[in-house]
Amino acid sequence: MTAGTTRLGIGLAAVARPAYITSGRASDLGARRGVADLRARTEAVLDAAYAAGIRYIDVARSYGRAEEFLAGWLAHHPEADDVEIGSKWGYRYVGEWRLDVPVHEVKDHSLAAFTEQLAETAALLGPRLAVYHVHSATLDTGALDDAALHRALGKLRDHGVRVGLSTSGPAQADAVRRALEIEVDGTRLFTSVQSTWNVLEPSVGPALAEAADAGARVIVKEAVANGRLTPGALDAPPRAVELAAELGIPLDQLAIAAALAQPWTWRVLSGAVDPAQVASNAAAAGVSLPAHVRTELEALAEDPTTYWSARSARTWA
Repeated sequence: MTAGTTRLGIGLAAVARPAYITSGRASDLGARRGVADLRARTEAVLDAAYAAGIRYIDVARSYGRAEEFLAGWLAHHPEADDVEIGSKWGYRYVGEWRLDVPVHEVKDHSLAAFTEQLAETAALLGPRLAVYHVHSATLDTGALDDAALHRALGKLRDHGVRVGLSTSGPAQADAVRRALEIEVDGTRLFTSVQSTWNVLEPSVGPALAEAADAGARVIVKEAVANGRLTPGALDAPPRAVELAAELGIPLDQLAIAAALAQPWTWRVLSGAVDPAQVASNAAAAGVSLPAHVRTELEALAEDPTTYWSARSARTWA
């Protein structure tokens, strides 16, 4: 890692579309959620992230206009030639830039969807695309058992784009371990893994350690648990709030520092939606958690099925 850079990345899931499941969006974004508003907000977040030393940016086809906004920012910042871009395919954004639609994104892990979405991503990001993840791969969507899809992904890999998967749900570990078994032309296909890990839902940790040992890069998403581990969150665990106060740091920094402390972590994604949040998240890189705090944080882990059921029930707002 070059001087001045950080092990954080920036994800645009919460800032490049009007609705998402992160807590506090009413206060964070207010009513100004038109395309021009969120384009400007996204550019401000990217400016702050780059200034903070963040050099990995995470987008996806389903993140509203994230790829489009990022492409525009890159065009205006030729100096940002050291930024690595990761995107994802497998979900389509169908929210029509509204808050009140019943469905905001639709999953499709077919070969046809990959072919279509890769072309859309390439049209916007071109040679800047460095990593392409299957979005929320699970054992039951078929993406991890489709040999024709694997061959197509292998061709992308052979053209210099790292192929990976992101995971969600209580069976994340199963998806990670299955992905590590897949080879195309005698070489492991998936060499980037992006999973939800936080102090409330750390169950995928052992599988991520195995992925790192196998040579894959591990990216942590949702380290602040969709807003539950941020200052002022109404559903924050009381003991986590107390620990942050005892250390004299905001709750988001406690949560991100815990993710950065995992020996298998390559990057931890910030989901910040304004420059102040970027700055606070980035400051977590300078936080060293005492052993007794790490032990107490381990006690906050929730049952994975309960955690994911509650996450699924969160309202898009």
